[in-house]
Amino acid sequence: MIARTTPFARHALAGAIASALLLAMPAHAQQTTPSDATTKPADAAAVREALAKKEGEGDQSKLLKETLTSVDKQYTLIRHNQFQFSYDLTYSYIGQEKIVTDLAGGGVSLFSIENTSSHTITNTFSADYGLRDNLTGNVTLPVLSRYSDSGSASGVSNSLGDISVGGRFQPFEAKRDAPGMTLTGNVRLPTGRSPFKIIAGSGQATGSGVTAFSAGLNLNRIVDPVALFGSINGTLSLPAAHLYQVNGTRILTKVQPGASVGFGMGFAYALSYDISTTMSFQEAISAGSKLHFADGLVAKTTMQTSAILNMGLGYKVSPKTTVNLSVGIGLTADSPNITVGMNLPLSF
Repeated sequence: MIARTTPFARHALAGAIASALLLAMPAHAQQTTPSDATTKPADAAAVREALAKKEGEGDQSKLLKETLTSVDKQYTLIRHNQFQFSYDLTYSYIGQEKIVTDLAGGGVSLFSIENTSSHTITNTFSADYGLRDNLTGNVTLPVLSRYSDSGSASGVSNSLGDISVGGRFQPFEAKRDAPGMTLTGNVRLPTGRSPFKIIAGSGQATGSGVTAFSAGLNLNRIVDPVALFGSINGTLSLPAAHLYQVNGTRILTKVQPGASVGFGMGFAYALSYDISTTMSFQEAISAGSKLHFADGLVAKTTMQTSAILNMGLGYKVSPKTTVNLSVGIGLTADSPNITVGMNLPLSF
Protein backbone atom coordinates (compact mmCIF):
# COMPACT_ATOMS: atom_id res chain seq x y z
CA MET A 1 0.00 0.00 0.00
CA ILE A 2 1.35 3.44 -0.95
CA ALA A 3 0.80 6.24 1.55
CA ARG A 4 -0.09 9.58 0.00
CA THR A 5 0.60 12.97 1.65
CA THR A 6 -0.52 16.50 0.82
CA PRO A 7 2.05 19.13 -0.33
CA PHE A 8 1.68 20.90 3.05
CA ALA A 9 2.33 17.65 4.96
CA ARG A 10 5.38 16.89 2.81
CA HIS A 11 6.88 20.36 3.47
CA ALA A 12 6.19 20.03 7.22
CA LEU A 13 7.79 16.58 7.30
CA ALA A 14 10.85 17.81 5.40
CA GLY A 15 11.21 20.79 7.78
CA ALA A 16 11.01 18.54 10.83
CA ILE A 17 13.68 16.20 9.45
CA ALA A 18 15.93 19.17 8.59
CA SER A 19 15.56 20.67 12.08
CA ALA A 20 16.41 17.34 13.70
CA LEU A 21 19.52 17.01 11.56
CA LEU A 22 20.65 20.55 12.41
CA LEU A 23 20.25 19.92 16.13
CA ALA A 24 22.27 16.73 15.85
CA MET A 25 25.13 18.43 13.96
CA PRO A 26 28.03 20.25 15.63
CA ALA A 27 27.67 24.03 15.81
CA HIS A 28 30.42 24.74 13.29
CA ALA A 29 28.79 22.41 10.81
CA GLN A 30 25.51 24.33 10.91
CA GLN A 31 26.97 27.29 8.99
CA THR A 32 25.58 27.76 5.50
CA THR A 33 28.12 28.13 2.73
CA PRO A 34 27.54 30.01 -0.51
CA SER A 35 27.58 26.76 -2.46
CA ASP A 36 24.79 25.36 -0.27
CA ALA A 37 22.64 28.39 -0.94
CA THR A 38 22.94 27.99 -4.68
CA THR A 39 22.14 24.21 -4.73
CA LYS A 40 18.99 23.51 -6.82
CA PRO A 41 16.30 21.08 -5.63
CA ALA A 42 15.60 17.95 -7.71
CA ASP A 43 13.45 18.79 -10.71
CA ALA A 44 10.26 16.97 -11.76
CA ALA A 45 12.05 14.92 -14.44
CA ALA A 46 14.48 13.48 -11.90
CA VAL A 47 11.63 12.55 -9.56
CA ARG A 48 9.74 10.81 -12.35
CA GLU A 49 12.87 8.88 -13.33
CA ALA A 50 13.41 7.75 -9.74
CA LEU A 51 9.81 6.56 -9.37
CA ALA A 52 9.55 4.99 -12.83
CA LYS A 53 9.56 1.19 -13.26
CA LYS A 54 13.15 0.00 -13.70
CA GLU A 55 14.25 -2.11 -16.67
CA GLY A 56 13.69 -5.81 -16.05
CA GLU A 57 10.68 -5.34 -13.80
CA GLY A 58 7.57 -7.22 -14.94
CA ASP A 59 4.35 -5.99 -16.45
CA GLN A 60 1.04 -7.36 -15.20
CA SER A 61 -0.53 -7.44 -18.67
CA LYS A 62 2.44 -9.37 -20.05
CA LEU A 63 2.40 -11.71 -17.04
CA LEU A 64 -1.27 -12.48 -17.58
CA LYS A 65 -0.60 -13.35 -21.23
CA GLU A 66 2.21 -15.68 -20.14
CA THR A 67 -0.08 -17.25 -17.57
CA LEU A 68 -2.77 -17.87 -20.19
CA THR A 69 -0.14 -19.40 -22.47
CA SER A 70 1.07 -21.76 -19.76
CA VAL A 71 -2.29 -22.70 -18.28
CA ASP A 72 -4.03 -23.20 -21.60
CA LYS A 73 -1.92 -22.69 -24.70
CA GLN A 74 -4.99 -22.22 -26.83
CA TYR A 75 -5.08 -18.54 -25.93
CA THR A 76 -1.75 -17.19 -27.20
CA LEU A 77 0.09 -17.88 -30.46
CA ILE A 78 3.82 -17.78 -31.09
CA ARG A 79 5.66 -15.91 -33.84
CA HIS A 80 6.42 -17.23 -37.34
CA ASN A 81 9.26 -19.80 -37.51
CA GLN A 82 9.61 -19.98 -33.71
CA PHE A 83 9.54 -23.15 -31.59
CA GLN A 84 8.12 -23.51 -28.10
CA PHE A 85 8.42 -26.62 -25.93
CA SER A 86 6.71 -27.42 -22.65
CA TYR A 87 6.41 -30.25 -20.16
CA ASP A 88 3.29 -31.09 -18.16
CA LEU A 89 3.17 -33.45 -15.19
CA THR A 90 -0.31 -34.47 -14.04
CA TYR A 91 -1.54 -36.83 -11.32
CA SER A 92 -5.17 -37.91 -11.11
CA TYR A 93 -7.07 -40.21 -8.78
CA ILE A 94 -10.40 -41.90 -9.36
CA GLY A 95 -12.16 -43.88 -6.64
CA GLN A 96 -15.47 -45.67 -7.14
CA GLU A 97 -17.78 -48.11 -5.44
CA LYS A 98 -19.58 -50.57 -7.72
CA ILE A 99 -22.50 -52.78 -6.74
CA VAL A 100 -22.08 -56.21 -8.31
CA THR A 101 -25.24 -58.30 -8.76
CA ASP A 102 -26.14 -61.48 -10.58
CA LEU A 103 -29.78 -62.13 -11.39
CA ALA A 104 -30.47 -65.85 -11.77
CA GLY A 105 -33.83 -67.60 -11.78
CA GLY A 106 -35.66 -64.37 -11.03
CA GLY A 107 -33.74 -63.77 -7.78
CA VAL A 108 -30.52 -62.16 -6.64
CA SER A 109 -27.78 -64.76 -6.21
CA LEU A 110 -24.89 -62.33 -5.59
CA PHE A 111 -24.81 -58.89 -4.00
CA SER A 112 -21.53 -57.20 -3.10
CA ILE A 113 -19.90 -53.77 -3.10
CA GLU A 114 -16.59 -53.62 -4.97
CA ASN A 115 -14.18 -50.72 -4.37
CA THR A 116 -11.99 -49.70 -7.29
CA SER A 117 -9.30 -47.06 -7.44
CA SER A 118 -7.08 -45.74 -10.20
CA HIS A 119 -3.92 -43.62 -9.90
CA THR A 120 -2.57 -42.10 -13.11
CA ILE A 121 0.62 -40.09 -13.67
CA THR A 122 0.85 -38.44 -17.09
CA ASN A 123 4.03 -36.93 -18.53
CA THR A 124 3.16 -34.78 -21.54
CA PHE A 125 5.72 -33.27 -23.92
CA SER A 126 4.39 -30.58 -26.27
CA ALA A 127 6.02 -28.82 -29.22
CA ASP A 128 4.57 -25.73 -30.91
CA TYR A 129 5.79 -24.20 -34.17
CA GLY A 130 4.72 -20.88 -35.66
CA LEU A 131 3.59 -21.65 -39.21
CA ARG A 132 2.52 -18.01 -39.47
CA ASP A 133 2.15 -15.18 -36.96
CA ASN A 134 -1.52 -16.13 -36.55
CA LEU A 135 -1.25 -19.90 -37.13
CA THR A 136 0.50 -22.36 -34.80
CA GLY A 137 1.00 -26.10 -35.24
CA ASN A 138 1.17 -28.40 -32.22
CA VAL A 139 2.23 -31.99 -31.43
CA THR A 140 1.56 -33.56 -28.03
CA LEU A 141 3.22 -36.75 -26.80
CA PRO A 142 1.89 -38.23 -23.50
CA VAL A 143 3.55 -41.01 -21.51
CA LEU A 144 1.34 -42.63 -18.85
CA SER A 145 1.89 -44.70 -15.74
CA ARG A 146 -1.37 -46.11 -14.38
CA TYR A 147 -2.09 -48.26 -11.36
CA SER A 148 -5.54 -49.73 -10.79
CA ASP A 149 -6.77 -51.79 -7.87
CA SER A 150 -10.09 -53.57 -7.42
CA GLY A 151 -11.45 -56.59 -5.65
CA SER A 152 -11.00 -58.80 -8.71
CA ALA A 153 -7.69 -57.61 -10.18
CA SER A 154 -4.94 -55.03 -9.92
CA GLY A 155 -2.02 -54.01 -12.09
CA VAL A 156 0.36 -51.34 -13.36
CA SER A 157 0.80 -50.13 -16.93
CA ASN A 158 3.53 -47.88 -18.33
CA SER A 159 2.93 -46.96 -21.92
CA LEU A 160 2.66 -44.25 -24.53
CA GLY A 161 -0.69 -42.45 -24.57
CA ASP A 162 -2.68 -41.04 -27.48
CA ILE A 163 -0.60 -38.67 -29.61
CA SER A 164 -2.39 -35.48 -30.66
CA VAL A 165 -1.66 -33.27 -33.70
CA GLY A 166 -3.43 -29.95 -34.16
CA GLY A 167 -3.30 -26.24 -34.77
CA ARG A 168 -4.52 -22.89 -33.48
CA PHE A 169 -5.61 -20.00 -35.70
CA GLN A 170 -6.17 -16.39 -34.70
CA PRO A 171 -8.47 -14.82 -37.33
CA PHE A 172 -8.26 -11.25 -36.04
CA GLU A 173 -5.39 -9.16 -34.78
CA ALA A 174 -5.32 -8.81 -31.01
CA LYS A 175 -6.40 -5.39 -29.73
CA ARG A 176 -6.12 -3.99 -26.24
CA ASP A 177 -9.80 -3.10 -25.82
CA ALA A 178 -11.25 -6.08 -27.69
CA PRO A 179 -11.44 -9.77 -26.75
CA GLY A 180 -8.97 -12.13 -28.39
CA MET A 181 -10.35 -15.04 -30.43
CA THR A 182 -8.65 -18.34 -31.27
CA LEU A 183 -9.96 -21.24 -33.35
CA THR A 184 -8.56 -24.69 -32.55
CA GLY A 185 -8.58 -28.09 -34.17
CA ASN A 186 -6.76 -31.35 -33.49
CA VAL A 187 -6.71 -35.05 -34.27
CA ARG A 188 -6.13 -37.60 -31.51
CA LEU A 189 -4.54 -40.83 -32.71
CA PRO A 190 -5.13 -44.20 -30.94
CA THR A 191 -1.45 -44.84 -30.13
CA GLY A 192 -2.04 -45.81 -26.49
CA ARG A 193 -3.17 -49.19 -25.19
CA SER A 194 -6.78 -49.58 -26.25
CA PRO A 195 -9.34 -50.44 -23.52
CA PHE A 196 -11.14 -52.61 -26.10
CA LYS A 197 -8.16 -54.90 -26.75
CA ILE A 198 -6.94 -55.56 -23.22
CA ILE A 199 -7.42 -59.03 -21.78
CA ALA A 200 -8.53 -59.08 -18.14
CA GLY A 201 -5.52 -59.11 -15.82
CA SER A 202 -3.02 -58.08 -18.52
CA GLY A 203 -2.71 -54.40 -17.60
CA GLN A 204 -4.48 -51.07 -17.80
CA ALA A 205 -5.52 -48.98 -20.80
CA THR A 206 -3.46 -45.85 -21.53
CA GLY A 207 -5.44 -44.61 -24.53
CA SER A 208 -8.96 -44.19 -25.85
CA GLY A 209 -8.71 -46.83 -28.58
CA VAL A 210 -10.32 -44.60 -31.24
CA THR A 211 -9.39 -41.73 -33.54
CA ALA A 212 -11.07 -38.47 -32.52
CA PHE A 213 -11.47 -35.05 -34.17
CA SER A 214 -11.98 -31.92 -32.07
CA ALA A 215 -12.72 -28.28 -32.89
CA GLY A 216 -13.16 -25.35 -30.55
CA LEU A 217 -13.43 -21.61 -30.02
CA ASN A 218 -11.58 -19.73 -27.27
CA LEU A 219 -12.07 -16.14 -26.12
CA ASN A 220 -10.02 -14.08 -23.70
CA ARG A 221 -9.83 -10.48 -22.58
CA ILE A 222 -7.34 -8.76 -20.32
CA VAL A 223 -8.76 -6.21 -17.91
CA ASP A 224 -5.55 -5.40 -16.04
CA PRO A 225 -4.86 -6.92 -13.51
CA VAL A 226 -7.44 -9.60 -14.41
CA ALA A 227 -7.71 -11.76 -17.53
CA LEU A 228 -11.04 -13.39 -18.37
CA PHE A 229 -11.22 -16.44 -20.63
CA GLY A 230 -13.76 -18.96 -21.89
CA SER A 231 -13.97 -21.81 -24.40
CA ILE A 232 -16.33 -24.20 -26.13
CA ASN A 233 -15.45 -27.32 -28.11
CA GLY A 234 -16.88 -30.45 -29.69
CA THR A 235 -15.45 -33.92 -30.39
CA LEU A 236 -16.42 -36.68 -32.82
CA SER A 237 -14.84 -40.13 -32.75
CA LEU A 238 -14.47 -42.86 -35.36
CA PRO A 239 -15.70 -46.33 -34.38
CA ALA A 240 -13.36 -49.02 -33.11
CA ALA A 241 -14.08 -51.99 -35.37
CA HIS A 242 -12.76 -55.54 -35.88
CA LEU A 243 -12.53 -56.17 -32.15
CA TYR A 244 -12.51 -59.48 -30.33
CA GLN A 245 -12.72 -58.80 -26.61
CA VAL A 246 -14.35 -61.26 -24.24
CA ASN A 247 -16.81 -59.59 -21.86
CA GLY A 248 -18.36 -62.19 -19.62
CA THR A 249 -20.20 -64.59 -21.88
CA ARG A 250 -20.17 -62.26 -24.90
CA ILE A 251 -17.55 -61.06 -27.39
CA LEU A 252 -17.28 -57.35 -28.13
CA THR A 253 -16.74 -56.68 -31.86
CA LYS A 254 -17.36 -52.95 -32.35
CA VAL A 255 -17.64 -49.74 -30.32
CA GLN A 256 -19.14 -46.48 -31.57
CA PRO A 257 -18.32 -43.65 -29.09
CA GLY A 258 -20.85 -40.86 -28.74
CA ALA A 259 -20.15 -37.21 -29.55
CA SER A 260 -19.14 -34.86 -26.75
CA VAL A 261 -19.43 -31.13 -26.09
CA GLY A 262 -17.35 -29.19 -23.60
CA PHE A 263 -17.09 -25.66 -22.29
CA GLY A 264 -15.06 -23.77 -19.74
CA MET A 265 -14.58 -20.35 -18.18
CA GLY A 266 -12.31 -18.70 -15.68
CA PHE A 267 -9.99 -15.85 -14.82
CA ALA A 268 -6.35 -15.13 -14.04
CA TYR A 269 -5.26 -12.46 -11.56
CA ALA A 270 -1.79 -10.94 -11.32
CA LEU A 271 -0.89 -10.56 -7.65
CA SER A 272 2.52 -9.08 -8.47
CA TYR A 273 5.07 -8.96 -11.27
CA ASP A 274 6.13 -12.54 -10.47
CA ILE A 275 3.03 -14.29 -9.07
CA SER A 276 -0.42 -14.86 -10.58
CA THR A 277 -3.41 -17.00 -9.68
CA THR A 278 -6.02 -18.69 -11.85
CA MET A 279 -9.42 -20.24 -11.28
CA SER A 280 -11.45 -22.04 -13.92
CA PHE A 281 -14.39 -24.37 -14.42
CA GLN A 282 -14.55 -27.06 -17.10
CA GLU A 283 -17.39 -29.37 -18.06
CA ALA A 284 -17.78 -32.03 -20.74
CA ILE A 285 -20.97 -33.86 -21.71
CA SER A 286 -20.58 -37.12 -23.65
CA ALA A 287 -23.37 -39.03 -25.35
CA GLY A 288 -23.63 -42.78 -24.74
CA SER A 289 -21.54 -45.24 -26.76
CA LYS A 290 -22.95 -48.17 -28.76
CA LEU A 291 -21.48 -51.60 -28.07
CA HIS A 292 -21.85 -54.34 -30.70
CA PHE A 293 -21.41 -58.00 -29.72
CA ALA A 294 -20.79 -61.08 -31.82
CA ASP A 295 -24.21 -62.57 -31.04
CA GLY A 296 -25.97 -59.52 -32.52
CA LEU A 297 -26.68 -57.72 -29.25
CA VAL A 298 -26.34 -53.94 -29.37
CA ALA A 299 -26.13 -52.11 -26.04
CA LYS A 300 -25.77 -48.40 -25.31
CA THR A 301 -24.08 -46.81 -22.33
CA THR A 302 -25.57 -43.86 -20.46
CA MET A 303 -24.64 -40.22 -20.97
CA GLN A 304 -21.69 -39.01 -18.90
CA THR A 305 -21.03 -35.56 -17.47
CA SER A 306 -17.62 -34.56 -16.16
CA ALA A 307 -16.99 -31.23 -14.38
CA ILE A 308 -13.82 -29.99 -12.68
CA LEU A 309 -13.00 -26.86 -10.68
CA ASN A 310 -9.35 -25.86 -11.16
CA MET A 311 -7.22 -23.53 -9.04
CA GLY A 312 -3.71 -22.57 -10.07
CA LEU A 313 -0.66 -20.53 -9.09
CA GLY A 314 1.94 -19.18 -11.51
CA TYR A 315 5.45 -18.18 -10.40
CA LYS A 316 7.85 -16.39 -12.73
CA VAL A 317 11.27 -17.86 -11.91
CA SER A 318 13.05 -16.03 -14.76
CA PRO A 319 12.16 -13.52 -17.50
CA LYS A 320 11.38 -16.42 -19.88
CA THR A 321 10.12 -19.12 -17.51
CA THR A 322 6.85 -19.22 -15.58
CA VAL A 323 6.06 -22.39 -13.60
CA ASN A 324 2.35 -23.09 -13.12
CA LEU A 325 0.90 -25.38 -10.47
CA SER A 326 -2.77 -26.41 -10.43
CA VAL A 327 -5.21 -28.47 -8.39
CA GLY A 328 -8.50 -29.76 -9.79
CA ILE A 329 -11.49 -31.03 -7.82
CA GLY A 330 -14.07 -33.28 -9.45
CA LEU A 331 -17.66 -32.09 -9.14
CA THR A 332 -19.56 -35.05 -10.63
CA ALA A 333 -19.49 -38.84 -10.29
CA ASP A 334 -17.96 -39.15 -13.80
CA SER A 335 -15.02 -36.84 -12.93
CA PRO A 336 -11.64 -37.64 -11.37
CA ASN A 337 -11.78 -37.12 -7.61
CA ILE A 338 -8.68 -34.92 -7.72
CA THR A 339 -6.01 -33.83 -10.18
CA VAL A 340 -2.66 -32.14 -9.50
CA GLY A 341 -0.63 -30.65 -12.31
CA MET A 342 2.54 -28.72 -13.13
CA ASN A 343 3.43 -26.91 -16.36
CA LEU A 344 7.06 -26.07 -17.15
CA PRO A 345 8.37 -24.41 -20.35
CA LEU A 346 11.43 -26.16 -21.80
CA SER A 347 14.32 -24.20 -23.30
CA PHE A 348 17.04 -25.67 -25.53
